[in-house]
Formats: sequence, C-alpha cells, structure tokens
Amino acid sequence: MSKETAPVRIQDDLYQYVNGEWIKNAVIPDDKPITGGFSSLEEDVEKLLMDDFTKFASGEEKPDLPIMEDAVRLYRKALDVEARAEAGMKPIYPLLRKLKNINSVAEFNDNILDLFYARVEFPYQISVTEDWKDTSRYALVVMDPGLLLPDTSYYDKPVMRFYMMMLLKKMVKSLLKYSELTPKEQKQYLKDTIAFDDLLRRKALSSREYADYYKLYNPMPSEEVYKLSCDLDLKGLLEKLYGEGAPSMIALSNPRFMEAFKDIFNEKNFKLFIHWSYVRTIYSLASDLSPEIYSISSQYLNKLMGIKAMPPLEKQAYRFVSEMFDQPIGVYYGRKYFGEAAKKDVTAIVEQIIETYKARVSRNAFLADETKRKAILKLSAIKVKMGYPDKYDPFFDTLKVSEDVSFFDAVQDIRLKKRKHEFERLNDPTDRGEWMMPGHMVNACYDPFKNDITFPAAILQKPFYSLEQKREENLGGIGAVIGHEISHAFDNNGSHFDENGNLFDWWKEEDFKTFEGLTKGMTEQFDGIPFHGGKVNGGLVVSENIADNGGMAVTLEIMHKLDDPDFKAYFINWGRIWCMKAKESFMKLLLTMDVHSPNELRANMMPRNFKEWYDAFDVKPTDKMYLPEDKRIIIW
Repeated sequence: MSKETAPVRIQDDLYQYVNGEWIKNAVIPDDKPITGGFSSLEEDVEKLLMDDFTKFASGEEKPDLPIMEDAVRLYRKALDVEARAEAGMKPIYPLLRKLKNINSVAEFNDNILDLFYARVEFPYQISVTEDWKDTSRYALVVMDPGLLLPDTSYYDKPVMRFYMMMLLKKMVKSLLKYSELTPKEQKQYLKDTIAFDDLLRRKALSSREYADYYKLYNPMPSEEVYKLSCDLDLKGLLEKLYGEGAPSMIALSNPRFMEAFKDIFNEKNFKLFIHWSYVRTIYSLASDLSPEIYSISSQYLNKLMGIKAMPPLEKQAYRFVSEMFDQPIGVYYGRKYFGEAAKKDVTAIVEQIIETYKARVSRNAFLADETKRKAILKLSAIKVKMGYPDKYDPFFDTLKVSEDVSFFDAVQDIRLKKRKHEFERLNDPTDRGEWMMPGHMVNACYDPFKNDITFPAAILQKPFYSLEQKREENLGGIGAVIGHEISHAFDNNGSHFDENGNLFDWWKEEDFKTFEGLTKGMTEQFDGIPFHGGKVNGGLVVSENIADNGGMAVTLEIMHKLDDPDFKAYFINWGRIWCMKAKESFMKLLLTMDVHSPNELRANMMPRNFKEWYDAFDVKPTDKMYLPEDKRIIIW
C-alpha cells in the first residue's frame, strides 16, 4: 500500500499550502500557456466583453460610446472567415512584389518613406517616446530589431538553438507557400533570413541587458547617428517625415549595435536583408490576413510556450479589436463594470500607502537627510490613475471603419493612422494624462517617465481586492501590489529618475552605494535558485524583487495600525494572488526572458525577509521557509 502524502505545512511552503489543491485540479486551456491568478481574471474579463461584443454585433444591444460602433464593425469583419480566407495573402502581394524588386540600397532609400509607413521590417526599430532627460517633450529612439530567437542567450545554447530554429523553419516554410515565390526562392529566402538574423543578433541586447532599462537612453547628435546608419538613409527618412522639424538629437538604446551597423546593412549584405525583410514582413502582417495564415504564424511561439490550439475565432476577433481600440474599450469597461465605492476605497489605500512610505523613508537608516527629502518629494509627486480614465484619446475618433471595405483594408487604415499619430507627435509636448494601460487590462504598472501608477479596473477584483474581503486580505493583495508599483520608483532602475520622470541622479553618492549593496543582496537572494530544470537569473529579476520587498514592507507597517490585525490572512492572500499553473515549456521560457521571478518564488521568498511572517505562523529554523536573520533584506 502506498503511503498518503503528508499535507504541506505553511511553514515549509506557503505557495503550495494555499494553492496546491487548486493547482492539482486546474486544467490549462489549450489556447493558453497558463491559468490561475492574473490569467483567470483575464479570462473572466474577456468573456464578459466578448458577450457584450456578440450582442453588439447581432444588434441585440447598442454601445453607449459612438466609437465602439467602429470597433464592432471591425469585429464583424474579423469574424467573416469566408472573405478573409478568400483573400489569403493576396492583400500584401503588391507590397511583397515591391520589396522583392528592390535590387539595391539606393532603391530601398528612394522608397524608404512608403516602406516605413507600410510597416516593412527595417534592420533597426524606430519609435517616438518621452525624452528621458526632459519628459515634457518627445524624442526619437533607435532600437535593436526583432530577432528570430526569443533572446540572444539562446544562440549560444546549441541544443536550444537547433530546436528553436527547427520550429521556426517549419513555420516560415508554411507561410512562404502562400506567397508568390517559387519553391526554389522560398528555400533561398529562408536561408538568407537566418543568415541576416545571425548578423543582427551578434550585437543585440539580451533580456538581462534590457532589464537595466535606465542604461538604454544614449542621446547623440542626429548627424552622428546618420553616420552610424551609413547606407540606410535615416536622414532622408526623417527629412521626409519632418522637413525642417527633423530632430537634432536621436536616442540610441544600444550604441554597440549602431557602431557595428555598417557591417550589417550594406550593398554586400543587401540581398540577405531584402529576403529577411520579406519574410519578417509577412510574419508581422500575418494577424491582418486570413485566420489560417495567422494560425501558421503563431505556430512557432505557441510551440515554445506549450500552447496546443488557437483560440476560437470569436476570441481572436475580440482580442484583435481590443488591441486596435484599447482605450475606448477600457473606458467602456470601466463605466459599465467598475463601481465608484471600490474606486474610492482603493484610492484611500493608495493614499495611506504613500503616506506610510514617506514615513518609512524619513526613518530610513542609510539615506542622508538631503536624499530623504528628494525621495519624499518624488513620493509626493506620484500621480495615481485608478480604474479607468474619464476619456480616451480623441485620436481614436479618427479610426473609422467603413462597412464597404475589407478586413485587411480597414486594419491597414487604422495601423497607418496609428503610425502617423505616433511620429507626428515628436515636436508636440508630452501628455502626462495618457494611461499606459486600458481599464480592461488585468495588470498594474509604474511609469518612471511620468512618475505615476496605474491600476486598471480589471485587476480590482478578488483575490487582489474586494469590498467583501477583510482589510488584511486586501492589504496582502492589491495593497502589496500598490506598494510594489510605488517601490518601482526606487528600484535599481526607477531610482535613476526624479519626481518629474527625468533621468537624473538625485542621490548622494554614498547613499546610492549603500543602496547598490542592498540591491546586490537581493540579487543574490534569488540568483541560481533551481526552478523547472533551469536557474533563476538574479540580475534579470532584481527590480521586480525590490518592488515586491517594498510593497510587503509598507503594507505590513499598515497592518500594525489595524485593530487586532490578522497577519495570517495577509500572508495567505499574498500567496493566493500568485497562484498559477503553467506549461513546462512556458516556465522555462520565462526563466530566460521575464524580469519577474516565477510566481511560486515570489510567494515563498519574500515573506522570509519579515519578522511578521515568523510570528504569524511560528516559523522555526527547522522549517523550509526560514531564513536566518543575517540573510534577510528590507530595503524600503
């Protein structure tokens, strides 16, 4: 007879104690790599809005926002499988022919603006975002191009590289069968795509390097960047875009890539580039074509993440429209499903956390008074965006969808307008009222460039938050998340930005050295932990762990102000919000790319740093969730 498995003790494994039974019985949907926690809430919100769109599309109900009628028309077109299947890849044949027939760098440069607006893949990415040194204005940024593998580290792992390339080749071969290329050309284009990608990846940034994002702002005079761009006529493109208003400075995210650019994009490698761009352009436009082509284009990443099936067409259509009209749909969701009582209550929690954070900073043992004053100033300046905005960007009202155009043409019109909108704002003042996340997104964020925190309505649900939950549970849920986002203002990245979101080192030098020592300790606390056949990269995840640490510290202080506080309820809900069941392949992918620690470790590692954990559950040195006092870290 087999022995029954002993029940998990909370002192040994908070995560399994709270979530183990659910995880054992949970079934991951075939069209997703995960379920539970954030993902389950996303599914609930999605179902709610899909039901609404179904009623709108049938005429059973009418949306109260006029712009939603355009979103519904696009939704109907996305559902028209017959028309989309009939079109296949034909809508992009003219663009692909044009690209194929470009035989020289000079010809490419002659057509550069049209190609740019058509979203042809370039050998580097260009975008417009806040100027990190002066966030009241915008800056033009040049970034690394997308690579074939998810991260540069995979190129140095022969087994993983072979496996991923095998999957990628299979996908590209299937996609190119829909093109006008001959079988011989298809084979050559695939070979050249891989060859050009090999040139790109050698100087590209890794996920670990991207994690230190404050280092990704390297402004240079435009004329110097034009020289680095060599054969690619960036100057000509910007003059066509802006005339005399072309920027005098350009920010590089990765100077080493641009310094090597002359050896990547040139007449010698031009054929490789054109073939790479042809393939990458098909891949990037695949979601705008037939469901079958989109399904093929998803095979590579789906396989890497362990996803077994495409979502139902209705879900695909909703997700697509949600991407195109994210702001209006977020406002619609917030108005219909988010209560004012909840908004008022959570806002009060935010205000209490910020005030408590200020008090903690004022008592901080390693900051000089001057640094404390500046940190408190930054806390006082944080703007709170709760639930959903009062209105969406009026730009969305220009995204009209006509009944008599095809799905592809409607989408291309929207994408072109969005691209022009992004680049036309370069010389305008920034909009600090802009939300990073729409109201129907299950997430939260801190924006270092605006010094604001956003909590969309969709995350303000159980287990994160509910008016029906105990205060202690809400503090261990949304309270800790709020504290987490505020702590990003003082993590290893956010600490480099001032109260206005400008990249500026406002610390006293000795204070920052001490902070770096604590950051190193937090890195080491997680670094190398075995997890699902891999190991945690402490440097990749340190910013999120600092934020978790700060969020727990500030909310535990608030807990002490409650009458007869229930610390057990706090920690149990902390463990509950990280509940997740995921495909094994997805877990391994996240270890390499995600700046967040695995959910199980987020639940189990952080409480060990706090005395309240040991007192609540009488945790002893013999218990697995015990950490010696000299190893415990509390930064904020």
